[in-house]
Amino acid sequence: MTHHLAALAAFVILAAPLAAQDNYEIQVYGAETVAPAVTMVELHSNYTTDGESSVVDGVQPTNHALHETVEITHGFTDWFEVGFYFFTNVQQGGWHYVGSHIRPRVRVPPSWHWPVGVSISQEVGCQDRAYATERCNYEFRPIVDRQAGPWYWAVNPSIEVPLSGPDRRASFAPNVKVSYDFSKVITGGFEYYGGWGPVSGLLPEDQREQQLFPALDLHLAPEWELNAGVGIGLTSATDHTILKVIVGRRLPR
Repeated sequence: MTHHLAALAAFVILAAPLAAQDNYEIQVYGAETVAPAVTMVELHSNYTTDGESSVVDGVQPTNHALHETVEITHGFTDWFEVGFYFFTNVQQGGWHYVGSHIRPRVRVPPSWHWPVGVSISQEVGCQDRAYATERCNYEFRPIVDRQAGPWYWAVNPSIEVPLSGPDRRASFAPNVKVSYDFSKVITGGFEYYGGWGPVSGLLPEDQREQQLFPALDLHLAPEWELNAGVGIGLTSATDHTILKVIVGRRLPR
């Protein structure tokens, strides 16, 4: 009981500001949290092969930028985890530390036996203004998913709120994943990432950021995670092509 109260207190304290880093952590979240006393260490490697080549609103170009993000997540109970991110950017000028975020997450416990997985992620942090349109951000991400035989789907209707700058309007950033287990080792499917603009007035469809990733998940061993995909921009407001790889390792106590 003491551990549960401590976890709940940590969640309340941390449930203030934070937002997803564009092109730094490209992932549709599943509802499952990291198991108690287990730490997941992940490396997100995202390379923009064809992107923005000019400085826009003070933000450095993404074209030929390699974004390396280290994510460390620890499970405290079967319904609560906390993740921490280190964002970096590699371009011709060298390797740059961009910023860090923290992400507490709770889910509906497995003992409740809901027909779908449900969790709530909240992410807050700050980054170098040269690599993001806002200095600090907050993200509220509901997560719903389900495994039905070989089919899997997950929906993340995220809300992102700038915590600095003149425009503090919340924006809508939906993410969706649909995949199929071709074998015990190989899962293939599609991931969608969107940036639809302010909730109070969504952007016209051709001005929204929208990317579609054909992606593979390889289940090589229970302690390992491997995800790879090629992102294709669906609008002129989106980087045209991004390559992404996520490698994760679970470390028991």
